[in-house]
Amino acid sequence: MRILLHRADGKTEPWIKDFTKFLPEAEFEIWHAGETSQPCDYAVVWSPPEAMLPELAQVKAIFNTGAGVDALLRFGDAIPRDVPIIRLGDAGMAVQMAEYVTYSVLRYFRRFDEYEAQARSGLWAPLPQHVKSDFPIGVLGMGVLGTRVLEALAPFGFPLRGWSRGEKRIPGVQCYHGGDGLDTFLRGSRVLVCMLPLTPETSNLVDRTNMGKLPAGAFIINVARGAHLAEPDLLSLIKSGHIAAATLDVFRNEPLPAQHPFWQEPRITITPHISALTLRRESVQQIAEKIRKLEKGEPVADIVDRNQGY
Repeated sequence: MRILLHRADGKTEPWIKDFTKFLPEAEFEIWHAGETSQPCDYAVVWSPPEAMLPELAQVKAIFNTGAGVDALLRFGDAIPRDVPIIRLGDAGMAVQMAEYVTYSVLRYFRRFDEYEAQARSGLWAPLPQHVKSDFPIGVLGMGVLGTRVLEALAPFGFPLRGWSRGEKRIPGVQCYHGGDGLDTFLRGSRVLVCMLPLTPETSNLVDRTNMGKLPAGAFIINVARGAHLAEPDLLSLIKSGHIAAATLDVFRNEPLPAQHPFWQEPRITITPHISALTLRRESVQQIAEKIRKLEKGEPVADIVDRNQGY
């Protein structure tokens, strides 16, 4: 079989090396702009360019080497609907995301961000401790990653809340769904953790109106996509004091431009899209197993529902 491989960072050789361990019979075609690729059976891609669409339209399935598939779905039906798009099912990302969000929540709950600022000023001043019952955590998006984050937070005793598009039930979590449930979910969440897939419906969902529904002094943690967050609205609400602080791992433009005002706002913590890095070996092993199933005519998990956008 032949596999068409594309990486936005151009680092394809390590992926081929790992594939030879788990799928030694495969041959690889590395996509290059302006060159005609030989016909391939499958495509393994991350953030492919529009020029790659003719090749993607001819394979049996497209494997996306990440959890978010918005970079593929933006092409719409230019990728025929009979070509399944298959995302990674965790592959080591869930535990990383849980670590990142748990750290961020505890940093705000224990006021370590404020202690860090005091230490830089040489100030020794114990602060009043937050009360857990007054510090409910709201996770916006309860897919595989969002559910894992809620599980990681459970032992700490915070009130946990979750919102999803459709109805879900998770033990120990107060669950909300749909447009009717969003308002109540937001009004009771002291910390808002955005973990949604990016779809037309969720773009700019975390805007002035919805952030304004959070309790005064709320915190924002965004580990999903930069387009979920209305950036000027966040800045305005932080300056007004309605939002106490934010931890952001994703942005509309990456790398975040040097002149972006987020860099000058001390209450915004910035990380360079590292909350859940793709683990190459685990991802390759998962993709190889799914290819073997497809070759046998067996069903595979994590096929993207294009109507829902994830």
